[in-house]
Amino acid sequence: MTRVASLYLPQLAIERLRRSQRPVAPPERAWSPAPLLPPVDDDPGACSAPRGGGWRPGARWAQDGAARETDVQAQIARLPAHQRPPMRELGRRSEPADPPFRAMRPDEGGPAGAALAPVRTPLWGRPTVLIERVGQREVVTAACPVALALGLVPGMAAAHARALVGDLDVEEADAAADRAWLDRLALHAVTHWTPTASVSGSDGIWLDMTGASHLFGGEVCFCRHVLRFLARLGFSGAIAIAGTPGAAHALARYGGEPITILPPSAEASTLASLPIAALRLRPDALVAAARFGLERVGDLYPMPRGPLARRLGLTSVERLDQALGRAAEPIVAVVPFEAPEVSRRLLEPIGTAEAIEQVIADLVDDLVRVLQQRGLGVRSVVLTAVRVDGADQRIAIGASRATRDAKHLVRMFGLKLERIDPGLGIEAMHLTVPHSEPLGARYGDMLLPESSDAPDLAPAIDQLAGRAGEQAVFRLTLEQSDVPERAIRRADPLAVVEGWPAWKRPVRLLRRPEMLSHVVALLPDHPPRRFTWRGKPYAVVAGDGPERIHGEWWRTDRELWAVRDYFRVEVEGGQRFWVFRRGDGVVPETGDLSWYLHGFFG
Repeated sequence: MTRVASLYLPQLAIERLRRSQRPVAPPERAWSPAPLLPPVDDDPGACSAPRGGGWRPGARWAQDGAARETDVQAQIARLPAHQRPPMRELGRRSEPADPPFRAMRPDEGGPAGAALAPVRTPLWGRPTVLIERVGQREVVTAACPVALALGLVPGMAAAHARALVGDLDVEEADAAADRAWLDRLALHAVTHWTPTASVSGSDGIWLDMTGASHLFGGEVCFCRHVLRFLARLGFSGAIAIAGTPGAAHALARYGGEPITILPPSAEASTLASLPIAALRLRPDALVAAARFGLERVGDLYPMPRGPLARRLGLTSVERLDQALGRAAEPIVAVVPFEAPEVSRRLLEPIGTAEAIEQVIADLVDDLVRVLQQRGLGVRSVVLTAVRVDGADQRIAIGASRATRDAKHLVRMFGLKLERIDPGLGIEAMHLTVPHSEPLGARYGDMLLPESSDAPDLAPAIDQLAGRAGEQAVFRLTLEQSDVPERAIRRADPLAVVEGWPAWKRPVRLLRRPEMLSHVVALLPDHPPRRFTWRGKPYAVVAGDGPERIHGEWWRTDRELWAVRDYFRVEVEGGQRFWVFRRGDGVVPETGDLSWYLHGFFG
């Protein structure tokens, strides 16, 4: 069952501007009376200017006296902050007047430290709009909440908006920056929310939540998680989840709710009440629908397909089918990493092995240069040969360790060259790297390498895998389990194997223990004296054991009391086997006392 989420960001452009421009006003100092002027020197001496930085003797401030100034300042200090006159009204033109709107002092009801803390400018203190030039006119593309409350809406002419609101803050729209932010959000969604995400228009993204919503506790919890994430970034949004991308897109933008979860197979009944613009129709189709009196999506349901396509266009019918799930609408997922790729188109088709080898060598050289620029090494490379008849021939190679050695890659392709059928000729060849890893610079081999250096097995392992197959070359490693057949698993040929048990284990272990017959043994702790395996009798000449292994009761109830007693036995002829008996020979619940062969020693 497909579930698609549509995330709608109605104020993306204006909120992105607010997020990038959070102005912080410089800290305002609390208002305080001006300090007293220094005493005036009435003896100017040889110059007409007063000494000591005081006012000239004829100034009014020098004649009034300091006592009167103190009284006036005391009266001003007793007034509330909003009633104090600016300094210009007191005749002191040498000091600027403080702004009438400022933070209140702590003794007047403001918070402690408010006079010293930075005061942020209101986010939408002035009505703000974004404009974009369309032809010969400027059009409003986005408006802040203050501007919307004043009647300024997107699509309005910028001149009309300036005429309606005098104190209007006008900014240029930046569609490229909005698209870049959506791309970053889609990449975040791919790496954190769902494997498939795509940008939807200029104000949202699509999220394919099929099989992924349970990781967040359900669809409702996922929607709340996304909206909280956007709120922390300073963005508002709405999200809807439906069975088709078209239905989710319509409900997120025209549903009227921040979170909308549409049950399966309910698209037709839910979309019927939405306006016809919710189907993402072209402007000319919307004009034609209004001319014919089609206002709601439900008005399109009873109409025949032929007349509907002639009146609104074939694209409108396709949009309706996509929203209702009648036609597929694939989501082109964002790729967080672009795989390295090189190509060569040939002037003439080639078909000989020598020519194909030469083109492969040239492609590998081009690929190595791309890998060096990006600091990558390949783990797998796919060669695609395009024939003149349109058929593609593909071969793939893998490396046990990230590499960009051109000679090594060409040699590995040469091992599989016979798998390419040139047919009538090959006209193009491509090299693609689906799996790569970071590979930094390495020191070259020294002239006199130390004897203690371990040889690099990666080239030899790659050639063996190229000849015998990738599944034929592996290394065994230990798995945390007491049962022998579960204690070993395959690992990468270059993996470091650690933690092998100290007790002896056979060189070869059978995939499943094979049952023995005609076993003669003394109970409870003696190895068998003779047994028959695959129809051949064996006489035991020496034995060692037992090694008791209990079943893993936490895996299954059948192993709650299970016991195995393992013995190492040597038969006539020198062969050594690893056999075990089910049960301890005392308690019947531990096993039925049947014997099995499990492995061979060297």
